Amino acid sequence: MRVVLVASALAWGSAVVSASGFTERRKRAAEPGVRRTGLPQLLGGDFDTLLGDNTTHAEYTSNWAGAVLIGTEYKTVSGTIVVPKPSMPAGGISTRTYSASAWVGIDGSTCQSAILQTGVDFSARGGTVTYEGWYEWYPDYSYRFSNFKIAGGDTITMTVIATSKNSGSVTLDNRTTGQSVTHTFTNQVGNLCHTNAEWIVEDFSQGNSLVPFANFGTVAFTNASANGVIGLEKAVIYDIKQGNKVYTSCSSPSPSSVTCSYVG
Repeated sequence: MRVVLVASALAWGSAVVSASGFTERRKRAAEPGVRRTGLPQLLGGDFDTLLGDNTTHAEYTSNWAGAVLIGTEYKTVSGTIVVPKPSMPAGGISTRTYSASAWVGIDGSTCQSAILQTGVDFSARGGTVTYEGWYEWYPDYSYRFSNFKIAGGDTITMTVIATSKNSGSVTLDNRTTGQSVTHTFTNQVGNLCHTNAEWIVEDFSQGNSLVPFANFGTVAFTNASANGVIGLEKAVIYDIKQGNKVYTSCSSPSPSSVTCSYVG
């Protein structure tokens, strides 16, 4: 899951970010605007029905779009995106901020005790566009990579590695700028099950509500792999639906890619 913290992007080069302390976590947990990834809210179905089936599904959730593999012993998930240039949706309010997020992760779909994830947020307010990179081990909040520079059109590879059920690491590698950032987790609250590998575009939560969803155009995860293996043929495909309106159209055009387009 993911809680929103705005990232500043000033430094270049390579950076390694150490685990945040308890005081910092408490401070951010108390902030009303803190951002968080939400567990997928499946509409009109049950996650149990997705288990043990060898066919590709299309399911609606209120907050996740993309592809999820359901299996066992997922320890590494990776994917590459070209950062989109978001915009205000049709009929939007110019003084309101609209956002979306793209991330890769382990667990959170059929296993909801923890999610190991990293990704990029993109937001639009009037004519201004902002980006931030972040990391999270749900049920803790998300934290920003404060010195990670991102611009629309950058190519970014996202990787998560689980070294145990409560430890691991995440990396964002900006192939355009050459900058890379890594965060290492140890002894986290919330155990992974290693049963889900995910490539997701999300309408994330801030406070207790979903943020206004941005028109993100298209996000394509390429070179998508789990445990170093390409194979999205059996992935569950999610699309976002809120009320009677469908906001995304996702598909897996090849075993190594998943593409989501904004259609709201």
